[in-house]
Amino acid sequence: MIKKKILNQQRVRKIEGSFAFIEHRFLRHGFWKSLKHHELLLYLFLVLAADRNGISYYSYDKICSQLSITINEYLPARDALIRKDFIAFDGYFFQVLSLPEKTRIEPATTSVWERAMEQAVPEHIQQLIDRTFRRADSA
Repeated sequence: MIKKKILNQQRVRKIEGSFAFIEHRFLRHGFWKSLKHHELLLYLFLVLAADRNGISYYSYDKICSQLSITINEYLPARDALIRKDFIAFDGYFFQVLSLPEKTRIEPATTSVWERAMEQAVPEHIQQLIDRTFRRADSA
């Protein structure tokens, strides 16, 4: 067994106030590896934002702003987390769920949503729309 030691005595973490946690099983049992980049980013954000029951209620525009992602990146990530049984969402509230028994690894294919969005809104047009609305929101 590896003997652990404190590397910096002055900076040992303390649990004070509110605190987020992720089970070690998330890493050890392949859940981390089962998520794509934006899914993982959104999941970690929701874990940090959640109360003790896993509930949070950030709007999609606030989440996209905090994570520096577009709506076209957010929606497939959110929907994948729901399908993979990591979160529940009722249109307003999110709930980070207890981890499922097993990971659900999806085939590495483009989703129907992603294909539709690629055809409907070219990336440069989407970036222009995003910039325009961000300016309007900050005014």
